[in-house]
Amino acid sequence: MTSPTTLPRPSAILWDLDGTLIDQTAAIIRAYAEVVTALGYAKPDDVVIRRSLGGPMVSTMSLFVGPEQIDAACKAFRIRFPQIMFDGLIVLSGGMELIERAYKARIPQALFTNKHGDTARQVSRYTGFSKYIPSCIGSSDTEWNKPDPKLTEYALSQIDADSEGAIIIGDSPTDVAVALNAGLICYGVATGAHSIDELLEAGALAAYPSLLELANTIIWNSESITPNP
Repeated sequence: MTSPTTLPRPSAILWDLDGTLIDQTAAIIRAYAEVVTALGYAKPDDVVIRRSLGGPMVSTMSLFVGPEQIDAACKAFRIRFPQIMFDGLIVLSGGMELIERAYKARIPQALFTNKHGDTARQVSRYTGFSKYIPSCIGSSDTEWNKPDPKLTEYALSQIDADSEGAIIIGDSPTDVAVALNAGLICYGVATGAHSIDELLEAGALAAYPSLLELANTIIWNSESITPNP
């Protein structure tokens, strides 16, 4: 499977955060390990954690903790993670450049993540994304989580954008499912735990090794795209 060498200008961009714009894996894995082992369970596998990221926290936690302790584990994670979340944080190459290019092209953008909303906004301010993308929507901000299309519709409404021509940029099959459920297009980047082939097989219209390649593929002065039926 191959991806297009040129992509037309989107009408709006919904950005995934973890694995797409930033690598916060070291702190995430550490927090899961500390919480899970403190409850008496075996240390979770790093690879399993990585590949589960993108979905709701409860989905990842349920891989390692019994149902009777899920709530306690999630609460403990929300306390511990903010204490260490900037340790080892990496802004992925090409992310800020693409954000700035879209900003200069007057394309509405939003950060759109299953990360806890307050945490996501702290990360956005820390990295400088908030300078260009004031809208940041996390898992605690509504009653919905990705890939529920109601959350996607809400995110678009926050930036006064329609679904027609809008894209989602993400690194996981969850991001692809978000797009498919809402009738949007997903451009994948293999910057997280999933390969280009996995993203294309999941239904991404295009997938690239990095955000730099994606940025250089978009024709910024072209007509807006129309989603596939």
